[in-house]
Amino acid sequence: MIDSDSPAPIDAVAAAAFMVPMLPCGDIDEMADFWTGLGLTVTYRQRRPNPYVALELGGIALHYYGMPDWDPELSHSTCAVAVPDTEPLHALFAAGLRERYGRVPVTGLPRITRPRRRANNAGLSGFSLIDPAGNWVRVTRVAVPEADGTAGPATRDGETAPWTSTPDAGPVARALDAAVVLADSHDDPAQARKILAGALRRAASTGDPATSGVPVTELAPALAYLVELYVRTDDEEAARSAHARLADLAAADLEPGDRTVAEIALTESRAVLPGP
Repeated sequence: MIDSDSPAPIDAVAAAAFMVPMLPCGDIDEMADFWTGLGLTVTYRQRRPNPYVALELGGIALHYYGMPDWDPELSHSTCAVAVPDTEPLHALFAAGLRERYGRVPVTGLPRITRPRRRANNAGLSGFSLIDPAGNWVRVTRVAVPEADGTAGPATRDGETAPWTSTPDAGPVARALDAAVVLADSHDDPAQARKILAGALRRAASTGDPATSGVPVTELAPALAYLVELYVRTDDEEAARSAHARLADLAAADLEPGDRTVAEIALTESRAVLPGP
């Protein structure tokens, strides 16, 4: 018997739809334990015939299916989480990671990056959490509409997010933009450190010894990120050297605003250094 009711218009059906990423892992129980420690809740678990677990937090839904002999190092799976503000979610995840591992890991599996503006995503903030199975969960801020209904702080040209450099950026800030994209979006910290270290090396040949002629608002974040890149590429000696340079900058005679930026950068740098 044919239903006499008219089918819903496709536009209405599509508008009510939602999509859920299904990511591979070797052990669904490991993934459930990991994500519940970061604030998500298990909403479904199946062990037979096929291992499967679903986790949620508000509108965030992560589903995992088990695969025998899964190798996290070979994973290329990814998904995106779009939120109006990346900072609260990062704070939640970082707190859970710190509770679980005694630190916020920036290398190995799992690991997490810090929220940073992404020049390749119209300058919007984003961070990535790479789970124990090697999947990339990419969290990005979305443009919030203005009160008059117009587009928010960033618009898209067709299907492509415009590359948006730091406003009035100098060479070091532009290098930082490129390094963040390479390391945090494309997982190439080695090339990122080469670009950023090169820009800082060129800047060091001119200007004031303390700042190399670079505004503190550009120099301090660049040094802090370079410390992280050295840690992520297993070069602790270089990381400590860059951290010492940042500490010297923070201890210099700076304007109040510059001092605040330098101290924030120093705190970020200290947080990723290994050991005591």
